[in-house]
Amino acid sequence: MIKKSNWIIRNLIFAALAVFLILLCTILFLKFITRHNKELKVPDFSGMTVEAATSIAKRESLRLEITDSVFLPRMGRGEIFRQNPAAGSFVKKNRRVLLTINSIQPKKVNMPSVTGFSLRQAKAELSARQLTVGRLIYIEDMATNNVLSQKYKGVYIPAGTPVESESEIDLELGLSPANNMTSIPAVTGFSLTTAKDIIIDNSLNVGRLVFDESVKSYSDTITSFVIRQIPEPTLNLSHILGSRVDLVLSIDKSKIEAVKK
Repeated sequence: MIKKSNWIIRNLIFAALAVFLILLCTILFLKFITRHNKELKVPDFSGMTVEAATSIAKRESLRLEITDSVFLPRMGRGEIFRQNPAAGSFVKKNRRVLLTINSIQPKKVNMPSVTGFSLRQAKAELSARQLTVGRLIYIEDMATNNVLSQKYKGVYIPAGTPVESESEIDLELGLSPANNMTSIPAVTGFSLTTAKDIIIDNSLNVGRLVFDESVKSYSDTITSFVIRQIPEPTLNLSHILGSRVDLVLSIDKSKIEAVKK
């Protein structure tokens, strides 16, 4: 009877060990299949050429795929503007990284005539043609904010001249001594694009742009937010039209939240 009992116990022990080994092998197999704890950190490809990025991607066992393009005149042709997943993300081996590149062939548009328009009308017309307002240059005149002439890269540009889309067009505007002051708007907490719009709408120029350490690429500059402005906002008409507003920008969410609060 005792021998039979020992045999049963031995068999139970062997069965438990067998189950344990099967579970252990299954866990190790799953870890191997899913590459558990062996994820790869995605490099930052922004600002690189596709050729340079491809070389790095191969070394890191990643695959690159161009899915879209934009045209940004202040960025190198063919350079990578945006990527998904973002730099610093952890992914599995052979993961695809989707790229948006800056177009190699810039789109051309015909320069409209905005002479005689108000600043707001000129801004709307340029935007409709995929152009943007650059510097506001004020000249003494009887009508404040009436467009006297249009310039591209410091040279007067006639209507119908082909220019690259998203180019900045400088405007010479009238400035009446009786109507030449404006207030400083509050732009902290706004994106760079929105802040520029607000500043121009208040007949002011965007001055120096200072980016903190969190802004590391051209793509970051586009998505950055204002965390400080100089001068500070005012309610009274305290600054002459065309004055500069300098901006400090960041993509650090903690700083942006602090500004909003």
